[in-house]
Amino acid sequence: MDLQNSSNNQIPVIRPCPQKLGCAIIDAQGREVPITEEMIQDACRELEQRLVKPAEQD
Repeated sequence: MDLQNSSNNQIPVIRPCPQKLGCAIIDAQGREVPITEEMIQDACRELEQRLVKPAEQD
């Protein structure tokens, strides 16, 4: 499996205690904004789109 094809695979996510887990960022106004799974998935998709395939070596 390579990174180019991995976005087509569905991997189940198991969260034993979702209310005890979490992270946040601080926005420009100083407010705490929870980081959601959707935000992480969006960031991963954007990184995949920017992925540059290495040049082939002889």
